[in-house]
Amino acid sequence: MPKIRQLIANNSAWAKRMLEQDPDFFNNLVAQQTPEYLWIGCSDSRVPANQVVGMAPGELFVHRNVANQVIQTDFNCLSVVQYAVETLKVKHILVVGHYGCGGVRAATESCSHGLVDHWLFPIKDIYREHHKELEAITDEKKRIDRLCELNVIEQVGNLAKTTIVQQAWDRGQDLAIHGWVYSIEDGLVRDMEVTVRDRESLERIYHFDD
Repeated sequence: MPKIRQLIANNSAWAKRMLEQDPDFFNNLVAQQTPEYLWIGCSDSRVPANQVVGMAPGELFVHRNVANQVIQTDFNCLSVVQYAVETLKVKHILVVGHYGCGGVRAATESCSHGLVDHWLFPIKDIYREHHKELEAITDEKKRIDRLCELNVIEQVGNLAKTTIVQQAWDRGQDLAIHGWVYSIEDGLVRDMEVTVRDRESLERIYHFDD
């Protein structure tokens, strides 16, 4: 229990510090939530979404799961996306993976990891699809890092194909999806240059139109 009490003490100190910096901080936070960005990232504790992009509470809507996946049957993720797009009217969705991702690594291993193996199965498909490229990378760390990049690229495409995003574009809504990979080693994000903002850019980058 002492460790839990320390968390409560930390919270009290943080709240006090916020009020000292801005007496209206919490009043403004309660008033409205109007973020322009949705972050879909990994659950890894070393990747704090708001801090990575230098945003305060209320400026970034966040969804996290193991290995930052967008799966068509994951109603948790899709519900977040729908609320962000249709209610909050976010203008940018950031799909953010990170190098050294334990989930991505686990997907390449033959041993059992429990229930998470079912969740990671789509990454095994990505590995099979890019088998030749990945197997040509002899350094294991670099091979896993490349798979992290390919996973992000795949998830951007998956998200762009959802009816939520497609219908938003059909309505003329300003909405772009970006694929980034964050490096824990230097704190910087790398743009995978797969930004899609309409059906045309989706087709151009991913070579499909459905």
